[in-house]
Amino acid sequence: MAIVEPGKRPARRFERSRILGGKLRRGRRDTNAELNVVPMVDMMTMLVIFLLQQFSATGEVLYMQKDIRLPDARHGQTIEIAPTVAISAAQIVVTGQKVADLADLDRDPGYLDVPALEERLRDEKKRWEFIHQADPDRKWDGIVNIQADRRIPFRIVKRVMYSCGVAGYANLNFAALDAGKEAATAR
Repeated sequence: MAIVEPGKRPARRFERSRILGGKLRRGRRDTNAELNVVPMVDMMTMLVIFLLQQFSATGEVLYMQKDIRLPDARHGQTIEIAPTVAISAAQIVVTGQKVADLADLDRDPGYLDVPALEERLRDEKKRWEFIHQADPDRKWDGIVNIQADRRIPFRIVKRVMYSCGVAGYANLNFAALDAGKEAATAR
């Protein structure tokens, strides 16, 4: 017996009938379509290379805002994972959420604290305590990363530092660009 291709095999009298319309006629059309996978493999290779280049093995934790120009530093250390307070020319942002406008802070020079900043940092501290409540070995460090534009006056930075201290964040890291590497470091 000869080896034949599997599939529907109607009786010979139905092959050319008007009822089936010649749809089961042998040799009419091949149903297997050839798929060229070379472009897909090329695209996947490009995606893998792109993602590997974007991956940071050092755990870079500082999001650089485009309206903030960080000062340069010659000596520093790597930034740790902590809430980030970004001070731009227009506003103060804590971990991506706006808490105050600099114009409002300049109009009210009497007090050192920034209440909205303190409240947001206290919420971050409560969140940290809730996450680490099952781990008694982990102690609260009180670290905050401050990312301030180089043109910001010190009176604003001083108010932010005071508010961080009142909220329980005593360890302040200032983000700066490494003069040799152009990478964010803490000073």
